[in-house]
Amino acid sequence: MTVPANESPPAPTAPSDRGSRALLLDLDGVLLDTRPVMRKAWRRVQEAHGVALSFSDYERHLGREFGDIMQRLAVTDAEAVRRTYETESVATAHLAEEFAGIVETLHAFVAADWRLGVVTSKHVDRAAPLLARLGCPFSTIRTPAGAGRTKPAPDPLLLALVDLGVDPASAVYVGDMAVDQESAARAGVPYVHAAWGYGQPTAPDPETATSPKELLSLLLPAKQLVEGRTV
Repeated sequence: MTVPANESPPAPTAPSDRGSRALLLDLDGVLLDTRPVMRKAWRRVQEAHGVALSFSDYERHLGREFGDIMQRLAVTDAEAVRRTYETESVATAHLAEEFAGIVETLHAFVAADWRLGVVTSKHVDRAAPLLARLGCPFSTIRTPAGAGRTKPAPDPLLLALVDLGVDPASAVYVGDMAVDQESAARAGVPYVHAAWGYGQPTAPDPETATSPKELLSLLLPAKQLVEGRTV
């Protein structure tokens, strides 16, 4: 069962001793700061295809699949634009940087027996190399290359939880854009907004973390923060 988009998903709760827990995360703006990569890729699109739209026009739709963004921006020859954008993104991927504390935070959740997954609208050929740089044991990665509809539909979140064998109520999705919040609400998955990312939350106000490390105090009970297993 899904939750209508205008309703708030259940608030995140500390894990109990029963069953598995899952932490699902968006990539851009949550795990890595990829804005410099996206900005250079969009500049290349402007040069190669005569697109007059600014990067801010593109950026306001982040979180959606690239083709969806092109449709919303009324960009013609979208597939050629995609090829240019993706080629430049791969060439400039080294400009992406992990957010401070994110790797340590992820390892702390793994140490607390949470299962990690990534749900992103970035295509897998660009997402996988970036995620590999983090060196974290992600148990599933859901991208537009897989089955189902893309965000803000609930499909990628629900499919990720099927991969992990975890119920929606026993998971948390961390995102930074309105489409992330909507996708979580429609999937019935508790949502935490990453305030260090690129977007603003929408009503109803979700739980918010101001830094990756704040996710620990928000989601992990004190008894799990034992010596040698946390940041």
